[in-house]
Amino acid sequence: MNKLTPHDLEKMHQASSGASKDWIKVGMSSCGIAAGADDVFNFFIEEVKKRNLQIEIKKCGCAGACYAEPLVEVSVAGLPPVVYGAVNKEVATKILEKHVISKMLVNDCIFEVLG
Repeated sequence: MNKLTPHDLEKMHQASSGASKDWIKVGMSSCGIAAGADDVFNFFIEEVKKRNLQIEIKKCGCAGACYAEPLVEVSVAGLPPVVYGAVNKEVATKILEKHVISKMLVNDCIFEVLG
């Protein structure tokens, strides 16, 4: 078996990234679930299907900010990656309508801008 070079790893990463560059990650650690992340994740899945949006919904683990759960990270082309805190169905709707569809940050719900 040959050793993988950094170039090989980059090619593998690009291939595994899939066609969609836009994604939403919902923090599904125990603290996130206790704060309602399951409901938020399921809401995103249903709404993305219903609205026929081209964005991938993913689960992720702990981000270390239990007090701000449920945390949702959003990456949409043309905008910096953003983490929203205390996300419920109302905030999730704003994220879809403003951030994903209208390409505008939901400023009153931002926990952290990543880029």
